[in-house]
Amino acid sequence: MSMIEKWEKLPVFKKAMEIQKLVDHIVECVEQSDIDFENDIESEMIKNNLHFLRENAMIIPAKIAGAADEDMLYDIKMENAAIIRKSARELITDARGIEMHGFKDIEYLDLLRNEVETFRVLFAEWIKTFDCWNYIIDRWGLFNPPGINYDDKDPDDDLPFNPDDFEE
Repeated sequence: MSMIEKWEKLPVFKKAMEIQKLVDHIVECVEQSDIDFENDIESEMIKNNLHFLRENAMIIPAKIAGAADEDMLYDIKMENAAIIRKSARELITDARGIEMHGFKDIEYLDLLRNEVETFRVLFAEWIKTFDCWNYIIDRWGLFNPPGINYDDKDPDDDLPFNPDDFEE
């Protein structure tokens, strides 16, 4: 099975793609709706909300694919996971902004909120599958496994290395 087939079968990836399609539909609906803006700033703000809504929806499946490789180091997986979480949470913020600026068909936004909540549970279960012992020390200290600190001695530093062993 190819890498693409593996991440496309992940429930969290499938839900991310469903959310992306829903967001595309919401953006289209908002763009076609007649919202009365009091000034140009409000119009610009909703355009920004739509831009970020679409961008966040696209980031999520891309980062899932980037973290789906079983051999990927723990800190890289967790970095992608943090970006996914941030993007999913911002979908809710973006939806709130659209609603505040006068979009009346809020049932679409409620549907998005429900889908993000379903995604959150799938995401939390997916994170549990990460092998936290496939790591190198994150010297920034953000994504180390439990009990590993950014300033710990790297056990690989004790491995003997002789560059002459690689010369022919």
